[in-house]
Amino acid sequence: MNDSTSPSAGGMPLDVRRITQLLPHRFPFLLIDRVLSCEPGKRLTAIKNVTINEPFFQGHFPGHPVMPGVLVIEALAQASGALVQLSVTNDPNQPALFYLVKIDKARFSRVVVPGDQLVLEVEQKRTLKRMGLFWGQAKVDGEVVAEAELLCAERREG
Repeated sequence: MNDSTSPSAGGMPLDVRRITQLLPHRFPFLLIDRVLSCEPGKRLTAIKNVTINEPFFQGHFPGHPVMPGVLVIEALAQASGALVQLSVTNDPNQPALFYLVKIDKARFSRVVVPGDQLVLEVEQKRTLKRMGLFWGQAKVDGEVVAEAELLCAERREG
């Protein structure tokens, strides 16, 4: 990985400590474990390691644990948020949050279970004022398990 596609200095991936500096999400709702690569303003690849310790598996479903599809979409939205944060310089005195405001063309082709590693690939399609349109795919072992078009809108806090 060269520096032009690397999310951090020296070509190293971003770990969860750096991700928590970019995103407001925390356990149990932070759904990105590592950012593997980033081309600012264009695309980002991240991973989510799915383990039996996830709190949602207690009820979804007992005896047959399946990661809820809406959480796979949320993981793609968080990857989109990380792409935005790595692409722009934010004023620390005016923190910006991006909210998921629309999901289109969502498709699910396989269940995600404990032991899977989700590879989250997002691409920024365009920017409209304070909104970004993204296309995302979640893959397990190279197979697409979910995909969707996501619209996220910026909201300044404070």
